[in-house]
Amino acid sequence: MTLRELRYLVALADHRHFGHAAEACHVSQPTLSTQLKKLEDDLGVVLCERTNKAVHITPIGQQVVARARSVLAGADGIVEMTRRRTGPLTGPLVLGIIPTLSPYLLPWLIPALETAYPDLNLIVHEDLTVNLTEQLETHRIDAALAALPVDGGDLESRPLFDEPFFLACPPGHPLSTEAEVDQSTLAEENLLLLTDGHCLRDQALAVCGLGRTTKSGGSPDFRASSLETIRQMVAAGMGCTLLPALALAGDDNRKIEIRPLSGGAARRIGLVWRRNYPKVPDLQIFGDIIRETLPPSVRAV
Repeated sequence: MTLRELRYLVALADHRHFGHAAEACHVSQPTLSTQLKKLEDDLGVVLCERTNKAVHITPIGQQVVARARSVLAGADGIVEMTRRRTGPLTGPLVLGIIPTLSPYLLPWLIPALETAYPDLNLIVHEDLTVNLTEQLETHRIDAALAALPVDGGDLESRPLFDEPFFLACPPGHPLSTEAEVDQSTLAEENLLLLTDGHCLRDQALAVCGLGRTTKSGGSPDFRASSLETIRQMVAAGMGCTLLPALALAGDDNRKIEIRPLSGGAARRIGLVWRRNYPKVPDLQIFGDIIRETLPPSVRAV
């Protein structure tokens, strides 16, 4: 059994396709298949079931994959430990980030990283918080930027900044004339929200004092998978929404009215990683860069 064979197995578990797994490992499909068959023979178990339509990891295969991720993470940690002798933030860093943050944070963060640490290879995975948590625990990503708190017994986090919420409403809406909008009035509004699974949906409902299953307003229930879709629906007069501060940049805001909330509601964004991650000092530097380059619309913590 070799580390290479374990990497092939983990790739197959991630992609559930021999061709895609081989491509991810930069080998031919016959090479990957042969090595996995050798691994099965060495272990004396069937790790995957092959059909014409799909690849299924067997129950014992799933247990081996889980152990393999831990073993590979340990081996990669040894490599990174020695690599740090050449300087911090070098080589690959696989970063997860939530969809309501990535399009607004990455455009100013990536240039700052490229200037300060040109040898860093940042690999970004955008996904929902629950999926990023699972990817952290299974060693598929190194760290994640998400709204805190993030559940996970083996995870640690560092708060970075507070991002205020603002009310976005159509031009001519009664609340568009308010200097500040009282949060208690939002329970009566038709709020346009993201689909279930987005932490921003739950945060918006909490700001308005509504339960997770509550639908505000009397219009048909509308849920979107992106803030940009919701922004366009607000501009079309379908209702109001809450937008985080970083999402307010751009010319599209000319089509909607933006008002601050009187209670100063905000979400706290932080960096999350596994407790046993071998490059925590690098993550601290990474977090420092974010805090030092924040736009004025958010507050470092």
